[in-house]
Amino acid sequence: MDSVDLNVLRSVLEWRRAGQRVVLFSVVQTWGTAPRAPGAMLALREDGVVIGSVSGGCVEDDLIARLHDGRIATDGPPVQMITYGVTREEAARFGLPCGGTLRLTEERVGDPAWVAELLQRCENHEIVARELNIETGEVVLASANKADSLVFDGKTLRAIYGPRWRLLLIGAGQLSRYVADMARLLDFEVLICDPRTEFVYGWEEQHGRFVAGMPDEAVLNIQTDERTAIVALTHDPRLDDMALLTALDSPAFYVGALGSRINSRKRRENLAELGLSQASIDRLHGPIGLHIGSHSPAEIALSLLAEIVAIKNGVELKQKKPLEGV
Repeated sequence: MDSVDLNVLRSVLEWRRAGQRVVLFSVVQTWGTAPRAPGAMLALREDGVVIGSVSGGCVEDDLIARLHDGRIATDGPPVQMITYGVTREEAARFGLPCGGTLRLTEERVGDPAWVAELLQRCENHEIVARELNIETGEVVLASANKADSLVFDGKTLRAIYGPRWRLLLIGAGQLSRYVADMARLLDFEVLICDPRTEFVYGWEEQHGRFVAGMPDEAVLNIQTDERTAIVALTHDPRLDDMALLTALDSPAFYVGALGSRINSRKRRENLAELGLSQASIDRLHGPIGLHIGSHSPAEIALSLLAEIVAIKNGVELKQKKPLEGV
């Protein structure tokens, strides 16, 4: 599964290599309540086909109309600036809530070499900055850091691509496959560790990247940081607890383990007997996920990722989980 932005760029590359003209729109600034954040992208092909979104509403329709009625130039400056929702009436017309304002770059894509390079570097798990010169349309790619964010100063747009949040799954069972697919859609780099070779069958590259070694070694080898989530999903305490002992003393922003409330209590007792401090044990999420009455692997995956994303986004969770757990 691809993130929205990378999927847009893959289509841009395919279309340009086929000789079709493409205009790439990027959100660079928002004021008020805007439906899409800066960095959101939409690609518009010469026949009106689009992929991606910049508003989730009527702005997309207007961009297509701009193509058909000739408002998108085929020559002149390669980059134009467009603003939607300057007035409250315009905001209502284009589906922007609460008087929001949206500013976009309208960029004619020429040589797609930078697109191919950016996609390849992202496939190599690099974080890449794309620097677009508004006056010349020149694109320069540079290395970036996990903490970098989009910057627009009126002359240069610097947008960041590549996996910045990571999810390490201990266990390669059926549930992990659902979690991996959903997590990639949410722009997580997915890592999997499972020393049991019987569970490796059927995994493909798009699910995630395998980390060799035992679970505790994997936690150390990936250089766990504050943008890493770690979830133990094997239901085997010999593997899960091995990972948790290391993960709970790491900077990971989320550490969880699959199991019922009763099993989670026993796990906490075992971790204490193994010498883990109470402060570290208190960081453990278990049962994992928000209580949505989940039963199937897909529902459990949705519940888990909802909790992880909420914590990533700084949302305080006050929901109490039932005694039965998952």
